[in-house]
Amino acid sequence: MKPALVTGASGFLGWHVARVLLERGYPVRALVRPGSRVDALDVERVAGDLRDPASLERAVAGCELLFHVAADYRLWAKDPGELYRSNVDGTRNLLQAAQDAGIERVVYTSTVGCIGMPPGGVGDELSPVSLHDMAGDYKRSKFHAEQVALEFAHAGLPVVIVNPTAPLGDHDVKPTPTGKIVLDFLNGDMPAFIDTGLNVVDVRDTALGHWQACERGRAGERYILGSENLTLAQILETLARITGRKAPTIRLPYLVAWCAGACSTAWAGVSGKPPRVPLDAVRMARKKMWVTHAKAARELGFSPAPAEQALSRAVEWFRGAGFLAAHLAAGPRPANLPSA
Repeated sequence: MKPALVTGASGFLGWHVARVLLERGYPVRALVRPGSRVDALDVERVAGDLRDPASLERAVAGCELLFHVAADYRLWAKDPGELYRSNVDGTRNLLQAAQDAGIERVVYTSTVGCIGMPPGGVGDELSPVSLHDMAGDYKRSKFHAEQVALEFAHAGLPVVIVNPTAPLGDHDVKPTPTGKIVLDFLNGDMPAFIDTGLNVVDVRDTALGHWQACERGRAGERYILGSENLTLAQILETLARITGRKAPTIRLPYLVAWCAGACSTAWAGVSGKPPRVPLDAVRMARKKMWVTHAKAARELGFSPAPAEQALSRAVEWFRGAGFLAAHLAAGPRPANLPSA
């Protein structure tokens, strides 16, 4: 069996995709930047960079499958051009290398942010959407990258696109912005909330959905990988039920959140340090990111667990991995985990 190349295997979702492939007997080659690790998985590490076409040619050589999960996932960057160079140019470089190498199947990981959100409704793969609907450089870069994937699919490369929602669960070592909601709740760093909504899904289900897309997905098609639509208040109430802690009861008006984001982001431009409240995150929160995974269920056999499982798994893992503040959880952080 030829190897499957996974980009982003040192990150949250990519790590789980690599695990799913290993469980199915595939040798996994992980494209990582020099110095990055893929903890606890028996994979072949290949150093490279999405912005370096020569390193990508070496990475895809001899591979049968490609799972392009890696992305520069930041809601603020001092140089926004970095997002486009990694997410758009990097995707083009990698898919060109895959096409030249004769890769048999490609799964490209997009984002639910590229799905149209009807006002007051639930989005699906056919909901109208345009670049104008994208809030911030991260979403805009991913929108352009998805168009690149579609271009290659229309030109004959067997690319299937998946659009994960908000995965949660174990091994969120960075953590992701969604994982940060859980961690902030656990550490008592969320005194208030805003009126927004997310579609929450267990990261293990999302990773399995990638494999199902590889097996059964139609080239050039998009598949939403999500589970339950919840308001942020409902998410916090579920976390309260799981942990026994009190959920915040103060709801911030959008204007107050916008002002906080504007000030925080302006200071980041001066200090060079990421803002505590990125303005793009506030802008995204104005819409409830609610979608349906009916197409993935119908065509791929995607059957995700309830959102509470994802939240419970995230809570358990953050606690066990030493991410809680010192006054809330005793014990040192394990040496093999990066700082939160």
